[in-house]
Amino acid sequence: MSILIMYTKEEIYDPQTTAELMEHYHAILKLLGENAEREGLLKTPERVAKCMQFLTKGYNEDPAEILRSAIFKEDYKQMVIVKDIEIYSLCEHHMLPFYGKAHVAYIPNGQITGLSKIPRCVESFARRLQVQERLTMQIRDCIQETLNPLGVAVVIEAAHMCMQMRGVQKQNSITTTSAFSGAFLNQQLTRQEFLDLIGAKLH
Repeated sequence: MSILIMYTKEEIYDPQTTAELMEHYHAILKLLGENAEREGLLKTPERVAKCMQFLTKGYNEDPAEILRSAIFKEDYKQMVIVKDIEIYSLCEHHMLPFYGKAHVAYIPNGQITGLSKIPRCVESFARRLQVQERLTMQIRDCIQETLNPLGVAVVIEAAHMCMQMRGVQKQNSITTTSAFSGAFLNQQLTRQEFLDLIGAKLH
């Protein structure tokens, strides 16, 4: 006896926002010289309207609250590193993607957060119109202010489509940004240990 399992795709979007965005994207298609009524483009305004809401969903999230949702008392004062966190964001200058990896570390000061909360915090800031420099600092500041650790370190390595698809069109360029606080800022050996660990192939 076979059991048929039906797949149901569930997506939740604000109806008013979707409708208004659809109108704008329909007009954009026409301004670009396209026939917005042809078969392949009929549903494009709706798809893009929903896509943009997903890509910018971080505006509706509170990264600090994400960290606070799983805080535990722990007498651990060594480095906690979550590295190779995939990031996908939109450059605010051209609204083209930039993507790469974030490496985040903090030194607890009596409390830790659930390991999954660090990537979720990164994701919440990344899913907004961004510049890489600000994104790096926002992650650092949020962890520092929420957990009050002895120090925070953030390094982001990313490729920017605005440099690859247009403008200078350099395909292999990678932008690296960093932000440090506390022990990572004041103690060179601690900072170097972090940099060595995120560069090491430990897995």
